[in-house]
Amino acid sequence: MERIYKTMRNTGAASIAVGIVVASVGLAAGIIAIINGALLLKRKSEITF
Repeated sequence: MERIYKTMRNTGAASIAVGIVVASVGLAAGIIAIINGALLLKRKSEITF
């Protein structure tokens, strides 16, 4: 029984760690996308076709 609890504890800790990594990568990607979008809108008048 104790082995099951240790496995559950380790799995829970790993899930939390993966969640934190995914959230921070997603946040960074979102910030980069917002900055790039703002730069495109700012330089909209410079674009010629």
